[in-house]
Amino acid sequence: MLPEGSTVHSVFSAVHFSLRFLARFFLPVLAAALLAACGFQLRGAYTLPYESLYIAVPDYSVIGAGLKRAIRNTSTRIAESVEDAQASFQPAGESRTSTILALSSAGRVREKRLVYLYNYRVVDRKGRDLVLPVSVELFRDITYADSDVLAKTQEEDILWQDMENDLVQQVMRRLSMTRPDWPEDHAQAQAGNTNGIGQARAAGNIGK
Repeated sequence: MLPEGSTVHSVFSAVHFSLRFLARFFLPVLAAALLAACGFQLRGAYTLPYESLYIAVPDYSVIGAGLKRAIRNTSTRIAESVEDAQASFQPAGESRTSTILALSSAGRVREKRLVYLYNYRVVDRKGRDLVLPVSVELFRDITYADSDVLAKTQEEDILWQDMENDLVQQVMRRLSMTRPDWPEDHAQAQAGNTNGIGQARAAGNIGK
């Protein structure tokens, strides 16, 4: 028979473990549910309105690899060709520019802004736009000093890559929030209107 003190200690240990278990596993789930109810979407948690999607961006690029990696975490299948896809993600041009924001008294660059502009379309198998063409613009500011030109050049490369990674999240967010305008829906709606008008005319003739 265990001493009374040991029994009490065991009970408190069990309660303490249970509370830790609840705090560790159930509170994050509850918090995620509350955020979802408020319309907030966790980074990387997306639901796309496409059964399958073809990504017309090379796998070796940061954007192509990042988009495919993010889509694999959704229920949307990555198609191997345009013909095999319900929709296609098509890049429509990009630009990288830098603008000087400040100069030193000696006329050297002290601060500049890196601007990354990326355009894309989402089309069906026939090349018809399912959403309006999208432009995403990102920027980063960087300061310069005469003593660390090489380091700043490396930092600039890192900032460009950071904007590419940020772009992937921006694109995924837009893809998940934009409802595609399917041409088939218009055709069905038009057919329904035509049938309705025909039925109305037929009913009018019968009434006469």
